[in-house]
Amino acid sequence: MAPEPVVGIGWRHAHYEALLAQRPALGFIEVHAENFFAEGGVTLALLEAGREAYALSLHGVGLALGSAAGLDARHLARLARLVERTQPRWVSDHACFARTGTGLHAADLLPIPFTDESLALMCRHVDEVQQRLSRPMLVENISAYVGWAGDTLAEPEFFNELTRRSGCGLLLDVNNLFVNARNAGRDAAAAMAEAMRWVEAIRPGSVGEIHVAGHCERDDGLVIDDHGSRVCDEVWRVYAHAIQRFGPTPTLVEWDTDVPALDVLLAEAAQARALQR
Repeated sequence: MAPEPVVGIGWRHAHYEALLAQRPALGFIEVHAENFFAEGGVTLALLEAGREAYALSLHGVGLALGSAAGLDARHLARLARLVERTQPRWVSDHACFARTGTGLHAADLLPIPFTDESLALMCRHVDEVQQRLSRPMLVENISAYVGWAGDTLAEPEFFNELTRRSGCGLLLDVNNLFVNARNAGRDAAAAMAEAMRWVEAIRPGSVGEIHVAGHCERDDGLVIDDHGSRVCDEVWRVYAHAIQRFGPTPTLVEWDTDVPALDVLLAEAAQARALQR
């Protein structure tokens, strides 16, 4: 018998009380780690209640793993304390940079160059995090609205080498693949095909989790990864292609803006479960 699909939702402020009251059937919940860095208090107590009810995924947005300035020691220390306290099933962050040598931390996930030098830097930083946390982590591919000249590695090749050398897993965000392909000038059908080729280039066994989410298209044609709507048909098809290639994989439905009623997220989670069967 095939294992039951493991599908979760992002646990955001709008649903803190409803989730604990209703206890819907979910494989896990995910929170943004930085929202729970404070020592003690109501917020951390709430997270511990959620952890008692569900498996937990800590998803970070602040490690800035690709920053040449290095990791922020205070940030990593806070993350390590939270991991030790909550013992999450997964810990993840993004393949991006955000820090400069002056101490400035950008409020965004900025794209890294796909080069051997950048890969070596990422491997060092991922290894540093994993050594501090005493566990492997997952690293997510991002949606990027600018790029670097002089890339020498294709993005899937970069992640294949990162996971191979560091022992981390890939958090595969299929919505980000589609958004990047659309912003490269492709129509929806061509963007879907390009995202599927990206998936096919990733080595089996390296993907530890998948994210699905919604996006929006501005009047000027720019597609924004805003996590503010239902997953579109094309992204669901890319997701189904990923499941076909990698097998049943823990999957998260992300919804961070214009957060709807909890039942809407649960319906999206049900769609992901159906595509894994």
